[in-house]
Amino acid sequence: MALRFFSRLPTGSTPHQKPDLGRIAMALPLASVAIGIGPALLLIGSTLIGLPSYFAATLAVAAAVIASGAMADDALADAADGLFGGQTKERRLEIMKDSRHGTYGVAALALFILLRVTALGAVAAVNPLTAAAIWLAASIAGRSGALWLAVALPPARLEGASATAGRLPARSFAVGAVFAAILLFVLAGPATSLVGLGAAVLLAVAVIAGWTALCRRLVGGQTGDMIGALGALVEIAVLTALLPFA
Repeated sequence: MALRFFSRLPTGSTPHQKPDLGRIAMALPLASVAIGIGPALLLIGSTLIGLPSYFAATLAVAAAVIASGAMADDALADAADGLFGGQTKERRLEIMKDSRHGTYGVAALALFILLRVTALGAVAAVNPLTAAAIWLAASIAGRSGALWLAVALPPARLEGASATAGRLPARSFAVGAVFAAILLFVLAGPATSLVGLGAAVLLAVAVIAGWTALCRRLVGGQTGDMIGALGALVEIAVLTALLPFA
């Protein structure tokens, strides 16, 4: 269920069940490993065979976009357009529902891709294994941490992916968050330091709290786009905190 909700990876031909965020949240860290392991290995392999590190990072990010169905990328663009392009709650939600992207959305999408490519390329030039490890850890933290929005805020509209999946129980979020934190320490710990890991957790919490407050103030709730956008922001926050220690 988590793989089908957050990726385009093949999961068999059995009928899709109605998404249940309570179940998804607890399994999402493991699903995030499955989603991110291919792009991470591509980053390592491309660098080791002699491709320039930034070219290898671009290939790996492209693979991540394909594996995830560009879910976080599209959500970040939609959320940026809606939250910053509208003047009322109704207009913001209307813009987010529009499949077209405006200036805010294109800028946010370009910056998200650029930040990932440059971060991974810079680290991969020195140690591709470290680059892959901190990226996988950051993506796990991003997806699981973003679900806090579904705990803290009600759906902003009655239809859409978030409303269909329902409100997320705090206990289910906590189980998934603990699992994600363990994977963060296991993957990024050997490649960075305890100080870097602590900084990553603190910065991720600050981004989650700030985004939650912004969504509450501007639309009074959350949508799938806002959750996906928060995942992208947390991923960048964790990478930012870990890079000085990588």
